[in-house]
Amino acid sequence: MWQFVLERIRQKHRTFDYPRLTPVMPARFQGMPMVCAGAVEDDEGPLPYCPTGALSVGKDHRLRLDMGKCLFCGECERALGSNAVKFSKEHRLATKRREDLVITDVELTLANALSAESARLFGHSLKLRQVSAGGCNACEADTNVLNTLVFDLGRFGIQFVASPRHADGLLVTGPVTKNMELALRKTYDAIPFPKIVIAVGTCAISGGIYAGHNEVNCGVSDLLPVDLFIPGCPPHPWTILDGLLRMLGRVKQARDNKPEV
Repeated sequence: MWQFVLERIRQKHRTFDYPRLTPVMPARFQGMPMVCAGAVEDDEGPLPYCPTGALSVGKDHRLRLDMGKCLFCGECERALGSNAVKFSKEHRLATKRREDLVITDVELTLANALSAESARLFGHSLKLRQVSAGGCNACEADTNVLNTLVFDLGRFGIQFVASPRHADGLLVTGPVTKNMELALRKTYDAIPFPKIVIAVGTCAISGGIYAGHNEVNCGVSDLLPVDLFIPGCPPHPWTILDGLLRMLGRVKQARDNKPEV
């Protein structure tokens, strides 16, 4: 018994004090992209450096990067140089509107809290049913890890449940294959009203690398109303947790700072 006590003392407190403290992201982490503010010489439209067409040139000949399509692979940064596109260490990426995921030289509008009524209902107790709608299990793994000691999702009153009838909302990963479309709709219909829908990962937002294929949909929003978009391929657990807390009003916009390069 004393060995267990001594080991517990040696390991100390493992749960990170988030959001009061800012986590240190891994060296290889690709966070919020930043694009140059000046005009570019390329013609209007998607650029060939991006496998999903996330990087494009607008009518004003300025770069635009759609995080809803972005794989965060860094090909654009390697092709154009860090003066044009650079991925920072900023993990806070979630938005309430799909259009807010398009990055220009303007500051990103992060997600804010739900309506006052929704915050009253879900602010201290949120039960989610997770559906893997054809995902590769990367987003599913980073969602599942939120239940471990480091993140401890339960301390915020957020919990994943087995039955949609016990849930307040739906958390979807994957591009929604044709085989999963009916199952997703049935799960959504089984959740009592009012309910929320969260799209996690590039595939769930836009279809990702599968977009345009005959056997998949281009994300969840083609089928269901989405209340929160969390981009990434896959999004880091801190990105997912930050998005959930923002939606519940547990993270204040005033505490945000500029992205760390």
